Amino acid sequence: MRDIGAEPILEVIVLSAADAAAAERGGADRLEVVRAIEVGGLTPSVEAFARIRAATRLPLRVMLRPNGGYGSAAAELAALCDEATALRQAGAGEFVCGFLTPEGAIDRAAVSAVAEVVAPCPWTFHRAFDHAVDAREAWGIVEALGADLILTSGAPADLPAGLAALCARAGWQTPALRWLAGGGLTVEQIPALRAAGIAQFHLGRAVRVGGRWDRPIDAGVVRAARRVVEGG
Repeated sequence: MRDIGAEPILEVIVLSAADAAAAERGGADRLEVVRAIEVGGLTPSVEAFARIRAATRLPLRVMLRPNGGYGSAAAELAALCDEATALRQAGAGEFVCGFLTPEGAIDRAAVSAVAEVVAPCPWTFHRAFDHAVDAREAWGIVEALGADLILTSGAPADLPAGLAALCARAGWQTPALRWLAGGGLTVEQIPALRAAGIAQFHLGRAVRVGGRWDRPIDAGVVRAARRVVEGG
C-alpha cells in the first residue's frame, strides 16, 4: 500500500466490496465509501462499510451525510453523530462531511459537532464547499475546523465548469489543508490541475464501465488514471 502522506493521490468512489477490490487492483490510493450516489452520496450502513473494509487494505473515507442537501436538522445531526460513532466502532478511521447554513456560509456548529465525534480522525469537507457564497472565507473556516482536504470542482456545477477557478485557487493550499479535485472529474482534466499544483484527485463515473454508476469499476481504467495522476 502506498504512503498516502506522499503526493500524488488517486481517490475512487466505491459503493460496494466489488468496487473496492477493483479500485485497489487498478492502483487507487484511497477510497470514498458512500451509498445513494444518485443524490451525491449519503452515509453507508455499518454493514456495507464492514463488507468494503474486509475487501481492501486501502484507506477508506466514509461519507457522513444525512440527506441530499447541504443542511441538517437537529434530529438528523444527532442521528448522524450516532452513525459516526457506530462506524468508528466498526473500524472506520477517516471521514467526509460538510454543512452550510441557509445563507450559504459554512455551518460551524454542525460541522464541529461531527468533527468532535470523529476526532482525531482525518476528514474531508465535501462539495458543500462549492455552494458557499464566499469561497475564500469558507476555506479559512474549514481550515480552522480541522479538515485536511476539501473536495471541490471549483464551481457549483461539475467540472469542467470550475476548472479555471480551481487551478487559480491552487495557491491557497497549505501543508495542513489541500484541495481534492473532483465532481465530474475526467482523466483528461488531470494534467491541467497537476500543472497548477493540485495533486489529489477524486474519480467516480469516469472509472466505471461506460461512465455509468450502475456499471462496475474498471480496474484497467483506474490503472490508466493512476499513470496520469503520477504524471505519466
